Amino acid sequence: MTARQRIAFQGERGANSHIACRDVYPDYEAVPYQTFDECFSALEDGAVDLAMIPVENSTAGRVADIHLLLPRPAVHIIGEYFLPVRHQLLGVPGGTLDDVKTVHSHPQALAQCREALRGLGLVPVAAADTAGAAREIAEAGDPARAAIASRLAADAYGLQVLRADLEDEEHNTTRFLILSSESLRAAVGVGPLVTTFVFNVHNRPAALYKALGGFATNGVNMTKLESYMVNGNFVATQFLSDVEGSPEDPAVARAFEELSFYADYRVLGVYRASRFRELHQPDLAAGI
Repeated sequence: MTARQRIAFQGERGANSHIACRDVYPDYEAVPYQTFDECFSALEDGAVDLAMIPVENSTAGRVADIHLLLPRPAVHIIGEYFLPVRHQLLGVPGGTLDDVKTVHSHPQALAQCREALRGLGLVPVAAADTAGAAREIAEAGDPARAAIASRLAADAYGLQVLRADLEDEEHNTTRFLILSSESLRAAVGVGPLVTTFVFNVHNRPAALYKALGGFATNGVNMTKLESYMVNGNFVATQFLSDVEGSPEDPAVARAFEELSFYADYRVLGVYRASRFRELHQPDLAAGI
């Protein structure tokens, strides 16, 4: 009998990352890890076959630290998934919203519900993850403490929904990257593709302007560009970027050739674009 394949996620059972694993890989065993770093290590060590990692949210922005972990040599992006996130305010059985004083959850979830919490006059308290916060609330049994988590977490830990759909924005969506230890690049012709890569520009005047110029002159659409400091260096900055297409496309190939004159780069993955992009193109173009 073939062993069941495994996919890693950060958090505890009932987390939104767990839901994403079940949505995309229902036949896989979803394996929880406490930190993102542990997820990456499990993938590198062969303890799991894949990992489902959140990278950004339409309300709260970039998920902290992921951009520092993605360039690890043995990790490759093979897909993406967009999960509409609905946050529930969860309390202990028998408690009421009037009883609640503090709300516990992952910083991203708290940020996505900031205005709602302010309107309710509740104090946010950061926790390691959403489902873990729900478990802690259930174990404490204190009606003055609530958690922001999913309905799956409510069912898992025996909590009741005190306020449904607490998120500030209806469009609240988290983008996940699917990671593998194998470099499985999508082939040209299977549909719209995304290429994710990192690069460091050479320390010379106008290097960034010239590095990006090749994408513009070759008509390659860059859908993401983020900068961040590495190794505490205030001079050299690393960039994480997504472009439409594959390095096998002539226009993209020319853009990368021009990039190589002004920067050192590495492709992290070439993968099929989620249909979410097509269905929500106006929203994405507006920065939503």
